[in-house]
Amino acid sequence: MEQVDGTTLTGVSTTTLWTLRNRAEEAAREDSSFSDPLAEDLYAAIRFDYAAFGGPSQSHALRARAADAFIERYLDRRPDATVVALGEGLQTSYWRIRRPIRRWLSVDLEPVIELRRRLLPDESAVEHIAMSALDRAWMDGVDPEDGVVITAEGLFMYFEPDEVTALIGDMAQRFPGGELFYDSIPPWLSARTKSGRMRLRGGYTAPPMPYWQTVGGAQRLLEIPGVEKVEDVSMPLGRGAWRWAPIVIGALSRIPAIRDKRPSFTRITFGKNQIR
Repeated sequence: MEQVDGTTLTGVSTTTLWTLRNRAEEAAREDSSFSDPLAEDLYAAIRFDYAAFGGPSQSHALRARAADAFIERYLDRRPDATVVALGEGLQTSYWRIRRPIRRWLSVDLEPVIELRRRLLPDESAVEHIAMSALDRAWMDGVDPEDGVVITAEGLFMYFEPDEVTALIGDMAQRFPGGELFYDSIPPWLSARTKSGRMRLRGGYTAPPMPYWQTVGGAQRLLEIPGVEKVEDVSMPLGRGAWRWAPIVIGALSRIPAIRDKRPSFTRITFGKNQIR
């Protein structure tokens, strides 16, 4: 794999190198159940001062596993569905999910898509779309007839609240019977990023993340026309202390004041009788 300069990514796009490093480091561990050899190859091929992100964390690998499982469950029911990965960054989900996929749309900004085209294997099922997820043009090429499953890993928190609400509403109208998976941060973490105080141990300062969502507050999304169901998704089992995290989080989630202070994964189901 060719060597490329990671500093071509700037702003929020730089965060894709943060998550790539964490997935690759986790995949390389002998005691990890997470496998992502292509992420390891990308990590080695992209020149960047990864030390700026501080020590590695398995959190992004667990998020990737949760998203993969979400896609696979939908494809079990609707095997010809289109998969749309919004703000996909340098995720390698298509190659981790070892099953035939008819069509996979990778949507991200041009500098990220350029790296994907240069470094990732050419696959006939994978289409790269260089645009913001907020640009509804990506929706025009998606036929919901066979189903649509959408992921937005590490994306919505960088948008404004009204932008997220409007985007979910438009997806609900355009993709009846489809589903959406995304992750959210709690309000205290959003406030920390907006104040510029979320500085990692290596010196990297995370960009502002204006969109936050609590587990309890997510149910308000049911007020969006076309949203049929909103569900909190459990974190997969990790290693070490993270192996017990889903159990502990599940127990604490019975207490709203504690539950609503944690990050979360959300699954949204769109109603089947929407106007296309």
